[in-house]
Amino acid sequence: MLLSTAAPLLLSLIAPAAAARLGRRVLAIFALPLVAIAVWIITTLPALARGESRIVSVDWAPQLGLTIDLRMDVLAAVFGLVISVIGAAVLVYSVRYFPAGDDGLPKYAGSLLAFAGAMLLLVFADNLILLQVAWEATGILSYLLIAHRVRRQPSRVAAMQSLMVTTAGGLAMLIGVLLLGVQAGTFTISEILNAPPTGTAVTVALVLIVIGGISKSAIVPFHFWLPGAMAAPTPASAYLHAATMVKAGIYLFLRLSPLLSLVDYLQPMLVVAGSVTMIGAGAAALAQRDLKLLLAYGTVSQLGLLTLLIGDGRPGALVAALALVIGHALFKASLFFVVGIIDTATGTRDLTELSGLGRHMPVVATLAALAGLSMVGLPPTAGFVAKEAGYAALLSGGGGGLATAVAMAVGSALTVAYTARLLWGAFAVKPGIATLPAAPRSAWMVVPTVILVAGGLGFGLAPGGLDRLLTAPAAPGGWLENGTLTAWHGVGIPLALTAASLIVGLGIFAAQRAIERRRGRFWAPSTRAGMGYRGAVTGIHRLAAGVTAGTQRGSLPVSLGAIMVVLVAFPGGIVVYSGLLRDGLAAGNTVWAGSFAQALLALVAAGLALAVVRIRYALAALLTVGGVGYSVAIWYVMRGAPDLALTQILVETVTLVVAVLVIVRMPASRMWTPQKGALARGVRITLAAAVGGLMAALALILPGLRDTSPVSKGLAARAVLEGGGHNVVNVILVDVRGWDTFGEISVLVAAAIGVSSLIFLRNPWMDRRERRNTPEFIPAVASDASPWLATDVAPRRSLLLEVATRLVFHVIIVFSLYVLLVGHDEPGGGFAGGLIAGIALALRYLAGGRYELMEAAPVDAGVVMGSGLGLAALTAAASLIGGGSALDSAILTATIPVLGELRLVTSTFFDIGVYLVVVGIALEILRSLGSELDRQAARSQARAASLAAAQSGDRR
Repeated sequence: MLLSTAAPLLLSLIAPAAAARLGRRVLAIFALPLVAIAVWIITTLPALARGESRIVSVDWAPQLGLTIDLRMDVLAAVFGLVISVIGAAVLVYSVRYFPAGDDGLPKYAGSLLAFAGAMLLLVFADNLILLQVAWEATGILSYLLIAHRVRRQPSRVAAMQSLMVTTAGGLAMLIGVLLLGVQAGTFTISEILNAPPTGTAVTVALVLIVIGGISKSAIVPFHFWLPGAMAAPTPASAYLHAATMVKAGIYLFLRLSPLLSLVDYLQPMLVVAGSVTMIGAGAAALAQRDLKLLLAYGTVSQLGLLTLLIGDGRPGALVAALALVIGHALFKASLFFVVGIIDTATGTRDLTELSGLGRHMPVVATLAALAGLSMVGLPPTAGFVAKEAGYAALLSGGGGGLATAVAMAVGSALTVAYTARLLWGAFAVKPGIATLPAAPRSAWMVVPTVILVAGGLGFGLAPGGLDRLLTAPAAPGGWLENGTLTAWHGVGIPLALTAASLIVGLGIFAAQRAIERRRGRFWAPSTRAGMGYRGAVTGIHRLAAGVTAGTQRGSLPVSLGAIMVVLVAFPGGIVVYSGLLRDGLAAGNTVWAGSFAQALLALVAAGLALAVVRIRYALAALLTVGGVGYSVAIWYVMRGAPDLALTQILVETVTLVVAVLVIVRMPASRMWTPQKGALARGVRITLAAAVGGLMAALALILPGLRDTSPVSKGLAARAVLEGGGHNVVNVILVDVRGWDTFGEISVLVAAAIGVSSLIFLRNPWMDRRERRNTPEFIPAVASDASPWLATDVAPRRSLLLEVATRLVFHVIIVFSLYVLLVGHDEPGGGFAGGLIAGIALALRYLAGGRYELMEAAPVDAGVVMGSGLGLAALTAAASLIGGGSALDSAILTATIPVLGELRLVTSTFFDIGVYLVVVGIALEILRSLGSELDRQAARSQARAASLAAAQSGDRR
């Protein structure tokens, strides 16, 4: 089970590169693992039907009580089959849906496989926290698939809308999950269902979880995001917004149905919300001209029907809902496939432009008609079996059930009407509309459609196996007798309601057509959907702009001063009035100075800090600040922390280089002018002294207030025993607190990407031909060219510095690798080694500009960062696959002739990932910040040269 969820996620890492290199046919290969997962689930169905379940539990962070708990029962198996079977069909269908050479195919392949893995993780999760993680992952991946065409604004807007709505619901659900887990004393779902907690907090938790579910499944009032999501490619819409992601809320309701029945008003609330959604969306579908939008509103309507059945709560209704989940996935995905075939063949989905396609596409029209029969709920289809079972369950519930059955019948009538409109609009001959030429269909698109339609017919003709599975003891309605799902229920009220819905629905369609013919035009779709969302977003933007304008006045001293005032007022007030300073000093643990040298160094650092505030030129101030940092590094050495000292020196050096890149472009003027008012100077001096005094007081207080043994006392022993190293600092980073480090490098990567995206105006990563043809970088004097330096295309710099840099660059890189590899036992590690390599790259850039840097590191910075982050993640996953906890280290030893015994700690690979991340960040900074500054300087020089030439011409 762990492998079945991990396989699509791991394949998603290589899918983009494979799709880019091998083309669209590789999608069919990636469908095979999903087929294998479906086959494996099918082999487990007999055992699941007997009430057995498959359970997998893997420690994730044992100290925090976090585990990966996976459990497959009947409910999880049904959804797992839907996810894997429809996913495989979508991948095969996509082989010909996308044109050859589509530049978005690599991203599509990776996102779709990752989404399949996230959905499988969601339905197999037996832990609320794990379920929540998978829940949010599906939302993010859905966002990427909806925004597949990133150059189209409607795609971006629709993707953002779906992400905002589902994430808002997900936040509410997160609070509910935490409340429920805390009240139950466990986050394991099966344990919570076996011993349901009670109380007001549990009620609030369940309400919040239901809000999350209805937002994901597009139930009123969150229904409007789903039609907009049709901006996604059609196969993605078939997968996400018909078969899987929108069913996540339905799965959640089914999984927690025993808990929902404990709260009196939750099930009626679901019935009302489902009824309103079913009827309202069904009516809206009748006004659509776009076949895909018509199916989208039909999906919203069907989700309302599923919610209605689950809200009823009776075992028979739950079985009907679960059967309808399968039937809906089959007929709605196949109808989306049909629309995709029509779109690729004719270039349009507008039913007002389509005419006579039934003659040109008889096979496609037949498939659409059979899928439409299942959507309407007519025999012999899976939709008929599920709806008849739903009617029977509702009618067994007395007056309330009868009212619900009537609402379901009204929704079914609307389903008949918009299904008729779909089939008529796509395939009928329409007078006055020219028949569009249809391109040949591909078997890659038709065969998956045939398989899904055949599946719907198979379940409709022989539902016995499905009935035995869904009425098994482990199913939501498991105590029912077999026979709940049958191909024919006989003549009765359910069949009468089906017949009435069919007659009324056809009447609605006929009336609509009559009105449209009389008016001489088709109905126009409403544009009011989502107005509340747009109004809320606009209001939030205005509020944010007003708050920002009121609090951020454009003055850095004012903003920083406000932060410092709050710091002095609150923590400072506590220190003054609570006596903490007196208690901390009285404890006798304060060390004022370790030695005379340390005290002297502290005075030097303080003097440099005071000098900074008096220096008026930026470069001098920057160097002085660097002096403070180097003083701190020396103090670390005196205190016996060489690792910290090395890191401090490297960080300080890199910071200086980056700052210099900015400052050298600034005018050589004063950084600031003295304030003329004595009051302003007094306020600044007082505030600075107060903040400095507060921080000094806290440094004196905190050691004296410690009432527990420091954690550092046991770290040295753990470093040797568990991490297999003698450098305690590095072992803490990559072994003891490896997850902290992983989080930090993830944040660093995100920050670097964000900063560079703000700086880049053009892509500085140009090949040789492009950069040599760029006028602003062509040298003014060709005779100055060097035969072997890459900086021939750049303005002349110091040749001595360039040659010297070439000579020492490789030595520094080798030294950085040495620091990386010995970091487990000696001062160093991935972070320090990466900083050293970053300094080497910065030196190369300073010597010869961005093109010299390109020669030194001919790789993309994003690839380097991504490789490092991926290697760190794979290291964590490898220990899980090996049966241990994430980031557990193994010590491998081998005796080699001549070399003797060699030892390798697996956490070294994690450290290599850290090294690559730091090197990638250095490249990103140099290429974004430095390259942009170079470009601006070149433009300034070009403008100056043009102006000089123009003035010279005028004088002549």
